[in-house]
Amino acid sequence: MAEPKLLSTQQIAEHNTAKDLWIVVDGQVWDMTEFAPEHPGGIGIILQYAGRDASQPYNEIHAPSLLNKTLTSSKLVGTLDTSTISDSWAKPPPQQNPKVQLKNEKPPLFTLLSTHDFESVAEKTLAPKTWAFYSSAATDLVTHKANQSFFDRIWFRPRVLRNIRTRDTSAKIMGQRVELPLMCSPAAMAKLVHPDGEKAIARGCQNKGIIQCVSTNASFPIEDIVSSLSPSPNSPPPLFFQLYVSKTRSNSEALLRQVWSLGIRTIFLTVDSPLAGKREADERVRMDDEQQGIPMMTGVGKPVNDKRGGGLGRITGSFIDEGLDWSDLPWLRRLWKGRIVLKGIMCAEDASRAAEEGLDGIVLSNHGGRNLDTSPPAILILLDLHLNAPHVFSALEIYLDGGIRRGTDILKAICLGATAVSLGRPFLYSLNYGPEGVEYLIDMMKDELSVAMALVGITSLDQAHPGLVNTNDVDYLVPRTEGHPYARKRGKPFKAKM
Repeated sequence: MAEPKLLSTQQIAEHNTAKDLWIVVDGQVWDMTEFAPEHPGGIGIILQYAGRDASQPYNEIHAPSLLNKTLTSSKLVGTLDTSTISDSWAKPPPQQNPKVQLKNEKPPLFTLLSTHDFESVAEKTLAPKTWAFYSSAATDLVTHKANQSFFDRIWFRPRVLRNIRTRDTSAKIMGQRVELPLMCSPAAMAKLVHPDGEKAIARGCQNKGIIQCVSTNASFPIEDIVSSLSPSPNSPPPLFFQLYVSKTRSNSEALLRQVWSLGIRTIFLTVDSPLAGKREADERVRMDDEQQGIPMMTGVGKPVNDKRGGGLGRITGSFIDEGLDWSDLPWLRRLWKGRIVLKGIMCAEDASRAAEEGLDGIVLSNHGGRNLDTSPPAILILLDLHLNAPHVFSALEIYLDGGIRRGTDILKAICLGATAVSLGRPFLYSLNYGPEGVEYLIDMMKDELSVAMALVGITSLDQAHPGLVNTNDVDYLVPRTEGHPYARKRGKPFKAKM
């Protein structure tokens, strides 16, 4: 194989437009002209570093191996001649904001007592854009707040004088035994929080015996996340995979083949996000390039900052197929021979349809309140299923996602028929402390769940049942019929003849 061509900084700097775009990453020179308009983060951030060294911003977000796997070898045009680097060429791009300085130091991990403590620390210590991206929710935050507050409106009905000396918090999820009925929800770009990103979450979850669901938009390729785990020859990796179906279906097909080859046998198909909701906190904080007026090719790609703002959630979802519907499930079944779970069910009718379609599970979720504001909180959807589609509890595994912050929340969901629950933001905030923070969070939730079980009067989760909770405070909000109880769609107004 021929040695890569040695290129001077002067040669590289000549390729600095959208129509002729080279960048340097870790000493390698890549031609990004064709790829840049399709970049999930928009062409803007790549164009900012056109003809320059983009190693630092690239490595803050992406795995080192991603470029070699994404681009063909023909796009590697050479290597940087380091002897030609000058002070002017090495300077950051013009107008780049200085690196954010953290205002507060993180307190010792052992001083944190709850998920709320993790959140408080994250708000003070994460970079402003990272905090805005993860904490933001849609428009007026009604659903985001209701996800948590509705758990507070459900009361326990404890049983006393029970022998609760020994308690077992374990459960089974898709046939895999777990130490507690809790999963790590899929979330994009965890590397924004910690350099090891999803790999650190995976190790923490494995060490504590629970499952991580890896996002399509993870910071690392799925094979890197799998390889970061401790080998377990006699069992599948403790991972599920979350799928956003791409507008280019062949990309999704190739991705799923790769996931299958790694031993993962369950996918979570996200169905509540054909596009991102309006997350104003995310839009208000500009993307890392912080530049206005970045040159763009008309009609190609999406600028990082536009008149709508700088929403990272909106940008990273630009590849998602908005046309996905129920008729696409046979395509997915032909492609994927393992288990399929629909993530983002918000009403009994769709839960019933999922059962009819032969799906293996559903996640009751409104995407953390991040898409359609005033969509129902997850625990209310669970009650909707009991009243209007009770048959689904024997046909599907039912998971609940959104608003869970305490072990008591987990127990309430299990009492009401959920197979398990999942946490999103708390895991990201715990990642602020690395894999140790992830493990600490899981231990915290397990301890809270165990104490709640004891005080309710049960010793294993198979003893949980609806009689242990009182839902009267929210029962009146559960829909009684498929349609509206009295409002009807009206026809066109009658026009009298003159």
